Amino acid sequence: MVCLSFLLSMLLLYLAEAEKLYHSRDHSDIHLSPGSQAGPILTFKSAKQYLARYGWIKPVNWESLEYHNVLLPQEKDPAPPDILSFMSEGQSIGRYITDMPPTELTPDPSFINALKLFQEANSLPVTGLLDSVTKEAMNRPRCGVPDHEASPEGKGPDNSIGVSWNSTLESHSNVENDTVIKSSDQSIDTSSFNYNISNSMGQHRERRFLQKLVDYSHRKRRAADYIENNTNGLRFSKATLKWRLLGEGYSAWLPIDDQRYTLKQAFRMWSEVMPLNFEEDLTSQASEIDIKLGFGTRRHLGCSQAFDGTGQVFAHAWHLGDIHFDDDEHFVPPKSDQGISLLKVAVHEIGHVLGLSHINRPGSVMQANYIPQDSNLELDWMDRKAVQQIYGACENSFSTVFDWVYKEMNQFGEPAYRFNTYFFRNSWYWMYENHSNRTRYGDPNLVGVGWRGIPPTDLDGFVHIWTWNKDYTLFFKGTQYWRYDSENDQAYTEDSQGGAYPKLISDGFPGIPSPIDTVFFDKRDHNIYFFRGNNVTAFNVDLHSKVAGYPKRITDVFPAVVFADHPVGNLNAAYFSYYYQSIYLFKDRVFWKVVDDKERLANPALPYNGLLPHHRISEQWFDICDVHPSMLNMGSTNTDNT
Repeated sequence: MVCLSFLLSMLLLYLAEAEKLYHSRDHSDIHLSPGSQAGPILTFKSAKQYLARYGWIKPVNWESLEYHNVLLPQEKDPAPPDILSFMSEGQSIGRYITDMPPTELTPDPSFINALKLFQEANSLPVTGLLDSVTKEAMNRPRCGVPDHEASPEGKGPDNSIGVSWNSTLESHSNVENDTVIKSSDQSIDTSSFNYNISNSMGQHRERRFLQKLVDYSHRKRRAADYIENNTNGLRFSKATLKWRLLGEGYSAWLPIDDQRYTLKQAFRMWSEVMPLNFEEDLTSQASEIDIKLGFGTRRHLGCSQAFDGTGQVFAHAWHLGDIHFDDDEHFVPPKSDQGISLLKVAVHEIGHVLGLSHINRPGSVMQANYIPQDSNLELDWMDRKAVQQIYGACENSFSTVFDWVYKEMNQFGEPAYRFNTYFFRNSWYWMYENHSNRTRYGDPNLVGVGWRGIPPTDLDGFVHIWTWNKDYTLFFKGTQYWRYDSENDQAYTEDSQGGAYPKLISDGFPGIPSPIDTVFFDKRDHNIYFFRGNNVTAFNVDLHSKVAGYPKRITDVFPAVVFADHPVGNLNAAYFSYYYQSIYLFKDRVFWKVVDDKERLANPALPYNGLLPHHRISEQWFDICDVHPSMLNMGSTNTDNT
C-alpha cells in the first residue's frame, strides 16, 4: 500500500511538471491543420449570415443571443419554472424526408440595404453588390462582437442601423434580481438553429426564457456591481475590478507569464484614461472575479458562441462580462512582429466589457477588424472620450507641476531648447504631452526611479531659475531643497564649495519661512514666490534677498478678477507653462490662470497678476489617471526626464 501511494504521488508530480513545462514553452512552431481554418465568405448565403450575425440586417442583442452551433450546457440549477408555459405541439410531418437540392439565395432588399451600409462603413464603393472588395472586407480577421447591437428598448425590425461610433450600449441583465431585457428577434441563419416557438403567450415570454437560460450559463452577479448610466445603460459601479486568466483557459501559444503580463498591460491602458482600476486576483473565489479571461477553440469554456478556426473571429466579449480568445489563432506578445498581437486584441475586447461598441474610425482600437500595426499601440482620442462618456474623466489634485527645460542639438547641429511637462502626486509622476493632450503612454512612474536623489514622495515644489547668468533647478520639500544635475540626471550631493545637499530653505533663501506649500519662479521680475498658508513671500535671485514689504496676503498679490473666486491660501502647486505662456495656481482639483500681458493689453481693466475664474484641472489637462498598484511596476522604460 505504501509503495502504491508513493507511485501515485510520483505520477501526480510528473503530470504537474509536464503541465508546467507545456505552458512555459513557445508554441510558435506549431502548424495548424487545414481543418481548423474558418470558412471563407464567398456566396450570398454566407454573406447574409455574416451581415445578420454582426447586426447589419438588424441589430443583434448579443447579451441574450442563443447558443450558436454549441450544445446547451447542462446546469446544476433547475431550469426556469415557466418553460412549459410556452411549449406547444409541433405540426405533423412525415417520417421520411427527401433532401432538397441546395439553391443559391436571391438577394432581397434587406440584404442589399445591409450590404450598402457595410460598404459605406468600410469605405468601399457603395454598390449593393457582393463584389470582390466587399468579400475581401468580410473575410478580414475581426472581433466576434456584433457591429450593431440592439438597445434594451429595441423593438425588432424597426430598429435602424447607423454607422456612427456612438452606438447605443446595451444593458446587462441580472438573473438573481430577475431583471429582464427586451430584445429584438434574431436574424440569424435558421439552418444553424431555430427557436421559432409560436403560442398564445407571445414572443416576450420566449425571449424572457432564452435570456434566463443564457444567463444561467454565465456567472451570477450581484446587483450592487452595476449602476445605471443615463447615456449608455449599465456600467460597473466598483472603483476597482478584479480579473483573472482562467487556469483551464491558458493559451497553447505563449508561456503563462507572457499571457498574464500582456493582459495586465491591456487593462492598464484603459486605467490610464479613466477613473477605473483593474487588479489581477489569483486567490479570491471565482464568484468575486469581475472579468474572467480564457483561451479556447471551437466549443470552449461553456460559451454560448463557438469559435470558427483560424482566420476570421479572433475573440469575443460580453458587456460587464467575460473575454474569450480563439486559440486557433497564433497570438504573440507585444514586441513580436509575427502573428496576432494579443495586446491589441485584448485591449479591444476589454473595451466591449466596459460598454463600448465598435467604432468605425481609423486608429481606433475599437474597430471591428483586426489591423496589424506597430508596437506603439495607444488608445485613440475617440476611444478615450467614448469610455469617459460612461465612466467619467479622472479628477485629481497634484503637489508639484512644472516644465523641465533641456538642451539638445537640432537637425542642423545647432543647440535647441525643449521642454516637457510633469505632474507629481504622492510617489508618482506623469509626463504630459501637450501636443496630444494626454499623458505619456506607460505613466505614471515612481518618482524615486525617474528622478534620482530627490525625496521619493510628497514634493512641495520645483523652480527653474533661468536668467542671463543663472540656470539651475531646485526641488523643495518641507524645510529643505535639493539642486538637480540635469546632465547626469540625478540630484547633487554637494555644491561647488563642498557643502552638502539637501540644504535648509532658511539658509539658502534668507528671510523665507518654511515649511512651504509651493513655489514658482517668475521670469518677468526674477522673483521666486514662496507660498505658505494665506501668505506669499517674494525672493529676488539677482539681489539674493527677500523683496521688501513681503510676506503679503495671496489675495493682495494675486487678486481675484471675479469676486470671491479665489483659492485664498493653502495652495497645492504653482506653475509657469511654456506651452501656454501662462502662470497657474492649483488647489484641490481646480486651477486659476494668472492674467498675462496679452490679456491686460486687450483689457486694461484686468488687474496685474489677477486670477481668472477657476476651472477643473481635468478640463485643460486630460487623462492624468491613477492605476492600481499591482499595475505600476511593469518594467516601464519611461525613466528619463526628456
